[in-house]
Amino acid sequence: MDWHEYVDEDLERELVGWRRHLHAHPELGFQEYETTAFIANLLGEWNVPFERPLETGVIGKIVGAKPGPTIAIRCDIDALPITEENQTDYKSTASGRMHACGHDGHTAIQLGLAKILSGLTDQISGEIRLLFQPAEELVESGARHFIDAGALKGVDRIVGLHLWSGLDVGKMSIRSGPVMASMDAFEIRITGSGGHGAFPHQTIDALVIAAGLVAELQTVVSRRIDPLEPAVLTVGTFNAGTAFNVISGEAVLTGTARALSDQVREQLEESLRAITTRHAEGNGAKASVDYRRGSPPLVNSESMVEFVRPAAEAAVGHDEVVVQPPVMGGEDFAYYAKEIPAVFAFIGARNSRIGADQPHHHPKFAIDESSMPTALKFLLNTVETATAGSPT
Repeated sequence: MDWHEYVDEDLERELVGWRRHLHAHPELGFQEYETTAFIANLLGEWNVPFERPLETGVIGKIVGAKPGPTIAIRCDIDALPITEENQTDYKSTASGRMHACGHDGHTAIQLGLAKILSGLTDQISGEIRLLFQPAEELVESGARHFIDAGALKGVDRIVGLHLWSGLDVGKMSIRSGPVMASMDAFEIRITGSGGHGAFPHQTIDALVIAAGLVAELQTVVSRRIDPLEPAVLTVGTFNAGTAFNVISGEAVLTGTARALSDQVREQLEESLRAITTRHAEGNGAKASVDYRRGSPPLVNSESMVEFVRPAAEAAVGHDEVVVQPPVMGGEDFAYYAKEIPAVFAFIGARNSRIGADQPHHHPKFAIDESSMPTALKFLLNTVETATAGSPT
C-alpha cells in the first residue's frame, strides 16, 4: 500500500477540523502558546516523541525501526496582525489577529503527516523530524532560533511547502535555484530642527527632507541595480509632524528591501545608506539608518527538486507540476536551505468559485481546503521515497 493511500475521507475531515480550529484561534510570532499546546497534545495522543526547544513551537521525532537518513519536514504556525473580514463560522476569534497566509493549513497538513507516520514506524528507515516552527512572519525568524537550538542536528535534508493563492488548486510548483527573496527591514530617522509653520526659514524641515528622500530612494532599483536582477525597495510608513501649524524636526520612514541574490542584497543596503546620508546632509539635516537583516534568498537545491519531483507528480499528475517564476516575498525556510539540501514547494490553493482568490496577507484571504490532502500526499510520497535512499 502506497503511503499516500492513508489519506482517506476521515483524515481529510480531520485536516479541515484542525485547520479551522487553528484559524479561529490565531497567535502571533513567538506568542503561539495555545497553538503549541494543541500540537503537543495531538502528538502525545499518537505517541510521537517531541521536544520544545523554545517557548513556542514543537519538534516531533518519528524514529523508524531500521537505520537510515534523517529528513526534516517543516511547517510554520504563526498568524498575522490583521483583522479578518471573512464571515465564516470559524473566523478569527482574536481581535486584530488572523491566519492570512495559510499557516493554519500548513500546521494541519503536518499534523496529518504525524498521525499517519506514527503508525508506520516499522516501515521507516531513519528518522522523520517534524518542525512545527514559530514566528515565520517576523524579521527575528523562528527558523533561525530553531537552528540555533539544534533543530537540524543530524538532519540530512529538509522539505517545506506553502499553500499558494497564486496557483490554482490541483497544481504544484517546484523549481531549482532562487524561489523567494531576501527580506530585510529598515528604519530611517531624519533629524532637522522644528518650529512654527509660519516661519519655515527658521527651521530644517524634516518632513520635506524625508519626502524628497522617498522619491530619491526609488532610484536605487531603477538606476543602481542591474535591470536583469530582480530587486524591490519599498517605503511602507512615513511618520512626521504633530500639528497643522508646526514644522516637524523629525521624520521616520520604515520599509523593506528584497532581492533574489546575496550580491544584490548587499547593493540595496549600501545604496540605501549612502543615498540617505547624502540627502539628509545636503539639506542640513542628520540621518540614522537601522537596517535589519531578515531571511536570505530562498534557494532550492537542484538535487532535492529532482528528488521530490516523482512525489509531486504522484500527488497531482505529471501535467499539473509547473514551474512558476520566483516571487519577491520572503520566507525564513531560507535559513534551513543555507545549512542543508532543501526544497520548498508551492501547493495551489486558489479557487475563485468559492472566494479563495485573495492574495496572501489580505483580510479576506482564504484557501480551498482540498489543497491540504494534496499537500499531505506529496509529503507522504516524499517521505516514503526518502526512507529508501538519498538524493545524489
